[in-house]
Amino acid sequence: MYRYDEFDHAFVADRVEQFRDQVSRRLSGELAEDAFKPLRLMNGVYLQLHAYMLRVAIPYGTLNGKQMRTLAHIARKYDRGYGHFTTRQNIQYNWPRLSDTPDILAELASVEMHALQTSGNCIRNVTADHFAGAAADEVADPRPYAEILRQWSSVHPEFSFLPRKFKIAVTGAERDRAAIQVHDIGLHLKKNEAGEIGFAVYVGGGQGRTPLIAKKIKDFLPEADLLTYITAIMRVYNLHGRRDNKYKARIKILVLETGTEELARQVEAEFAHLAGTELTLPVADIEAITAYFAPPALPARAEGWAQLAAWKKSDEGFARWVDQNVCPHKHPDYGMVTISLKPIGGIPGDASDVQMDAIADLAEEFANDEIRISHEQNVILPHVALADLEPLYRALVAQGLETANAGLITDIIACPGLDYCALANARSIPVAQEISTRFGAPERQAEIGELKIKISGCINACGHHHVGHIGLLGVEKKGAELYQITLGGSGDEHTSIGEIIGRGFEPSKVTDAIETIVDTYLGLRLSKDEIFLDAYRRVGPQPFKDALYGDAKAEAA
Repeated sequence: MYRYDEFDHAFVADRVEQFRDQVSRRLSGELAEDAFKPLRLMNGVYLQLHAYMLRVAIPYGTLNGKQMRTLAHIARKYDRGYGHFTTRQNIQYNWPRLSDTPDILAELASVEMHALQTSGNCIRNVTADHFAGAAADEVADPRPYAEILRQWSSVHPEFSFLPRKFKIAVTGAERDRAAIQVHDIGLHLKKNEAGEIGFAVYVGGGQGRTPLIAKKIKDFLPEADLLTYITAIMRVYNLHGRRDNKYKARIKILVLETGTEELARQVEAEFAHLAGTELTLPVADIEAITAYFAPPALPARAEGWAQLAAWKKSDEGFARWVDQNVCPHKHPDYGMVTISLKPIGGIPGDASDVQMDAIADLAEEFANDEIRISHEQNVILPHVALADLEPLYRALVAQGLETANAGLITDIIACPGLDYCALANARSIPVAQEISTRFGAPERQAEIGELKIKISGCINACGHHHVGHIGLLGVEKKGAELYQITLGGSGDEHTSIGEIIGRGFEPSKVTDAIETIVDTYLGLRLSKDEIFLDAYRRVGPQPFKDALYGDAKAEAA
């Protein structure tokens, strides 16, 4: 993983001291809240429903044991003993005191972490495939390019006050695990016929009030032109983005109103203007950054195959965990392990300080000291020998981290919702907990198969409900919480936006509605191999509407 150089250390330390002064002036009353707000947001500090919240960047979802241990320490010392991992591969602390935030940032800086640009109208944390550097279907590791984008975008003088927040995602695999088509810019690493690395470039995706799928505006961008082309996109957006209306300020609206062809023409014109400038990436710089992400030297561990077979035969729980939470690695003797932060009946994405400490220990012992955070709010150990899976599993069991549900109905994405967020209209957490409890039996989950439920407490869609196979949006209607259901969404390489199925459901009726949808799917699928999404795309919404609403006309909430 990337290591700070002398400039990085000085830069982050200076920002911490600058913010310390700003906090001091705010607490003394010298700085009013209106003046302080943009300053704290650029350092990841929000004012939520009950308290301040600090959002810490985990660039492209990669960290090591020492860094995870520091996150645990912060949760223990400055918060209430837990942190919440988000769909942007960040971690949020929900209860820090404003006076403590400079000290927290200083502790983060000591392990090469920060909270810069985790909020505000700037380029946010660049996200990537959580299996990057380990996945068997990978063309190239996307993280070096994500790091290049991070360095370029940090406190960029031209792009720190954009019309609206801006999100970039990068994937380097055939399977899109980074949801690049619902980002402002999505980059798909690929090779051309000559074997050269480049990017397919997507622009204008996003969820929220107006969910849209990104448009591909360039099929192959040479890697040397990465910053030049992204700068061209950003300049077009910065110039023409709607600053008069925050609901129409995202680049997706610019693409929609301008048209894909015209926007691409403007980007190409700006790109031509910038060609050959200092933004062109030298080969030496690309190689230098890429060297930080060299794959670990993984020794052959062929004994793991026989051991794994024996362990699975003797322990049904272990076998279920391996089948569901361990994916094939580039190296045949290794696997990529998902540590689910979705215990049955638990809060999606939350991890205690004790659990974070344990994950740090396990990463150092079993996973070459590498940890990833997925946008699905889980933790990944990307390089684990098959021969180490059994002792790793036993250690996870001791911490309550052995839930075998990756990709199943209880692996729910949920935003903090009305329990924490000042913007939310409805609670996400209790709904997720009830659904998880209802469907928690391993046999029931296995029968249903792959099914992604995603829950947002407001239209901002932090829970990615638009791309859930089943999406839940909490809305307020006549002073009460109501949940709108969408079906058929997906955030993979075949991205789709879910369709509103009908009128919303009261909180007490949501889980029953989900069960009706699931039972309808089980009754109409062609075989156990036909997952929910495929079945829905085959039959459409009508069977589900009929099951939910009977003969009554379905009304959108």
